Amino acid sequence: MSGHVQNSAEPEQSLKRPIDHFSEEQARPSQPILPEDSAVTKVDKIERNGVSGKAEDLDEQEPAAKRVKMGDSIETVAENGPEEKKVDSRDKVKGIALVKTEYLIDTYKRTATTSTLDDDAAEGRGHADDRDNNGDNRKGGRGDKKKKKKEKGQNKNREFGSWYDMIRLCNSRANTPEFSPKECSFGDTCKCCHDLRKYLKEGKRDDLDTFGKRCPVWEVHGTCYAGWKCRFVSSHSKEIEREDGRKELVLIDKDDAKPLEDDDENRKGVYNVVSTADKLDLARRRAKTEKSDKYIEWLENDQKEMDKIYHRRKEEPAEKREENRATFTDPPLLPSEKRRIYFGPETPVLAPLTTQGNLPFRRMCVELGAQLTYSEMAMSIPLIQGQKSEWALMKAHESEISAPRYTPASVVQEYTNSKDLKFGAQISASKPWQALKAAEVMPRLLPHLRVIDINCGCPIELVYQQGAGSALLDAPSKLEKMIRGMNVVSGEVPITAKIRMGTRDGKPTAQKTIERLAFGGYEARQRLGAPGCAAITLHGRSRQQRYTKNADWSYIAECATLVKSYNQKKDYLTDTINEPDARTQANTSDGRMYFVGNGDCYSHVDYLDHIQNAGVDSVMVARGALIKPWIFEEIEKGQYIDKSASERLGYIEKFVRYGLEAWGSDEVGVGQTRRFLLEWLSFAHRYVPVGILAHLPPSLQDRPPAYRGRSDLETLLASDNYLDWIKISEMYLGPAHKDFRFQPKHKSNSYEIEAEG
Repeated sequence: MSGHVQNSAEPEQSLKRPIDHFSEEQARPSQPILPEDSAVTKVDKIERNGVSGKAEDLDEQEPAAKRVKMGDSIETVAENGPEEKKVDSRDKVKGIALVKTEYLIDTYKRTATTSTLDDDAAEGRGHADDRDNNGDNRKGGRGDKKKKKKEKGQNKNREFGSWYDMIRLCNSRANTPEFSPKECSFGDTCKCCHDLRKYLKEGKRDDLDTFGKRCPVWEVHGTCYAGWKCRFVSSHSKEIEREDGRKELVLIDKDDAKPLEDDDENRKGVYNVVSTADKLDLARRRAKTEKSDKYIEWLENDQKEMDKIYHRRKEEPAEKREENRATFTDPPLLPSEKRRIYFGPETPVLAPLTTQGNLPFRRMCVELGAQLTYSEMAMSIPLIQGQKSEWALMKAHESEISAPRYTPASVVQEYTNSKDLKFGAQISASKPWQALKAAEVMPRLLPHLRVIDINCGCPIELVYQQGAGSALLDAPSKLEKMIRGMNVVSGEVPITAKIRMGTRDGKPTAQKTIERLAFGGYEARQRLGAPGCAAITLHGRSRQQRYTKNADWSYIAECATLVKSYNQKKDYLTDTINEPDARTQANTSDGRMYFVGNGDCYSHVDYLDHIQNAGVDSVMVARGALIKPWIFEEIEKGQYIDKSASERLGYIEKFVRYGLEAWGSDEVGVGQTRRFLLEWLSFAHRYVPVGILAHLPPSLQDRPPAYRGRSDLETLLASDNYLDWIKISEMYLGPAHKDFRFQPKHKSNSYEIEAEG
């Protein structure tokens, strides 16, 4: 039947004129679409086959939730006749970006069925795991009747394989001449290779021929930290003949190159590098946390006294209750004077982004105009235990150490821009002692730190069940103790908080949380003053909402109004007799607290609208920066910027260069760079160029329909096939290692991106 029925998406008469003596069917034979085809090849075949191509070929390219059955549409036309209303490609469908008609492919798929997509579905919430666990999917719940062996790890269903040399070269030989190696600390028990020529011949893959066969790290720093392990080693090594006739392999450095240090984590232009000795002191509990220990002891005793009061009978005379209150003791320590910070319209903020918020990506965003940055969220206990992987998140590039832009309408009291910097750290903690110890250790080991931000918005189930992240929103007293204690032990580094509207839909609690962080609870406010929270960032969604639906900026505006009223009326709400020491106040002597909004900012139009209408001091950008990092450039210039495909490819090259500098140019570093590049491309492919959009401003919640770009490269960059992303990575990193694996989040059972907004 389908051969005789007119397709609703196909015009009755072809708009293309057939060549003389040749039929159109002969000139454009139908070609099947294969799974291994690249995005460009798929587009060419779709156009060659026509919009009405084989339904089974088109459908197998997308999941069932995105498909529209051709048979159903054909039967509908047959039953209702040609007068059935067609889907107009010019109509804006909720959840789908409106692309100009001439760029669309298979427009019949642009129906309302695709508008149900949300970020949870896009980033891989097919099933739940121990990290992101919802209701019936938990082990032993209604949805899991079979008992399975518990898997360890947080992101169990994503596999990245491994990327190591076939023969591992001993580190004692990695950066030394062939005839004068360092002494191996393992001696005869070392299992690594000590024969340099054997390693170069049999143990590593051939050198890469990208970047003109020259090592990007060596070009910048004059030396390569990977040494003989570098995938470009032939560009900075040579064989020389000694006086005795022997030929020796040696590495070449530039004359002005900084000599390598024993600690292999030190890199030129990288700050906040914690030494191995300091991490060992933490791991072996040799590092002292005297301030935290004293304050925690006081906190426990104070809580016992507070419990006595609350457990007294109501009939107890008021005089007796006052006597009990008199037994309270003051804290053993007062906060140090804090460094003054500033948030304003000219300081757009890059949000803390798990996985994607790495040093190379932040470095690129700073170059594009980001004024404030945050580390990836670090867990407080691994920090206290000196774990290398967690402290590595604290590294900052030298561009993040510079002062942010500062052009306020009026001078901010006591703020010195030259002493400010861009980089801040975010941590997660479930108990006050964890937060306090981390807050005391971090300023000591990290000299370049703008603020320490406590995460109160992470929705991940594992974090929530432990009492951290968004669980702190349901424990305001514990959160207040954390902020107050961190403010005491953090030295000159201010303390900030990032929160959500609440934990449940329809029951926002952010206003009460903000009031508590601004003034403290009733009892503590009278005795101790304000907790000293320097700034609060509010993500306009609840924990239950995750990343679905639009962020509620009307609620953010209500909270912004409250914060301003708190700042104005603080003198009236604080007992002047018990006025706290100025050192306990954040930012200025009058204790002004900054307020930052977060959620769905995707253009300069969104940014300015939130600044002007929501009344926030600044806006934090998360997923918008992942999709188009030049959003900060748009904010600075106040206009849309239509980046060409070659410019976007240039950002990919820049990320690769920065990645090799950060993680190394050896096999492991190349694999790390490739992995994080692919993680970024899993978001970047969602960008729809401004030049082909039919509706502005673009929406972060909209997904791109199937479209052909203005060039083959633009079409390739828009591909949602991770095999195409790997091909893009191979342009700069060469063929992937035979054991390399990458599974995008939307193809696994992992959690969605923890970008807060």
